[in-house]
Amino acid sequence: MKLVTVVGARPQFIKAAMVSRALMRSGVTETLVHTGQHYDFKMSELFFAELNLACPEYNLGVGSGSHGRQTSRMLEGIEAVLLDLRPDMVMTYGDTNSTLAGTLAAAKLHIPVCHVEAGLRSFNRQMPEEINRVLADHMADLLFAPTAIAVQNLEREGIPRERIVRSGDVMYDAMLHFAEKAEAVSRVLEQLKLQRRGYVLATLHRSENTDAPGRLHAIMGGLAEVAQQIPVVLPLHPRTRKEILRAQIPRVVMERLVVLEPLGYLDMIMLEKHARLIATDSGGIQKEAYFHGVPCVTLRGETEWLESLEGGCNQLVFPASQEIVAARTLEALEQRPVFRSGVYGDGASAQSIVNTVACWDLKTQDMKRLRAGSSVTVSS
Repeated sequence: MKLVTVVGARPQFIKAAMVSRALMRSGVTETLVHTGQHYDFKMSELFFAELNLACPEYNLGVGSGSHGRQTSRMLEGIEAVLLDLRPDMVMTYGDTNSTLAGTLAAAKLHIPVCHVEAGLRSFNRQMPEEINRVLADHMADLLFAPTAIAVQNLEREGIPRERIVRSGDVMYDAMLHFAEKAEAVSRVLEQLKLQRRGYVLATLHRSENTDAPGRLHAIMGGLAEVAQQIPVVLPLHPRTRKEILRAQIPRVVMERLVVLEPLGYLDMIMLEKHARLIATDSGGIQKEAYFHGVPCVTLRGETEWLESLEGGCNQLVFPASQEIVAARTLEALEQRPVFRSGVYGDGASAQSIVNTVACWDLKTQDMKRLRAGSSVTVSS
């Protein structure tokens, strides 16, 4: 079986690392296509090296741009690769423009698609990620849903149950796999002179926050207030850094925070695992907080990961003002949420995905033989 995997952003590199490892053991031939959506070294090549993920055979080098321009360039580049390789299946991950472009290119060429991390819904169509994930799910042939709620979302939208597999979350696989290595090799806590459970880790990258000056001032100002009581560590996405300059966030605000360049995966594991609290607008980091048993404040009005809200593990804080962000974050520091096991699978999600893909391919081959007149029995 020939499989093409399309990735373009940090979370997709992590997920693909786990599935690619399982694919190699299965005998499936995988070709990796990197759209170049994340092109900064610490957000791209460094992740490939740390995760021991093979360098992509194709790098489209798309870079940044408007949603339409970026997606159209990806679509054109991916289509050319698929026409050249003629794979049996295309695999996409998550909810980025790379996800949409990869899924659409394959669907238009009548190549089967499997979508990993299907069924997530924020129910906010103002988010470009929501548009991407809904469209990808309705074009895909196999949908790997990480949670029970994700399965329910897909069924409510009329997607046939036989196309849906509750696989668990491959990000949980990755955390279990790389946590020991992170403890052994990362020195980020020592370098930053941080005490375990003695700081807040913050991340900020979603356009609805970074591109709205009012929200950006509220978040940055609120985090600066929190930093007067406990250190706040903020690795900055390159685009977020540009928007901070454009919004003219006061220097005094920035000086109160421990502002970092983008970090590799192993350093981020260490910062997440040992934080007292995580404040983020990232869907993936909300989950990673849950994996590590660390309370989370999500700086948005909604989340795709509804399971994380149970037991007070994750709290939604819409960044309406600096005062709200500061007060709710400080309140969350004092709470003791209750985390459940098994919410995101058992750590074997990647193998479950690969097993399903391999069985799907065998069944497809059997159907082809039947159409050709061969007497083959197709198992249910």
